[in-house]
Amino acid sequence: MKPLSGKELLKLLESQGWHVLRIKGSHHILGKTGSVVRLSVPVHGNQPLKTGLLRHLLKMAGIDSV
Repeated sequence: MKPLSGKELLKLLESQGWHVLRIKGSHHILGKTGSVVRLSVPVHGNQPLKTGLLRHLLKMAGIDSV
């Protein structure tokens, strides 16, 4: 799996229909119309997300692989 930063993950999720509901500190909370799932994506500059967190967020978003 290719490491992604929080910014890159946000772009990917927004292309899949997710949108930012609110921002609290460095965490962007995303939602999708018709879904009760909320994703909290930490954005710390261009620092890559850890593999386990990235895998979990993609699974919750319903995205198989990057």
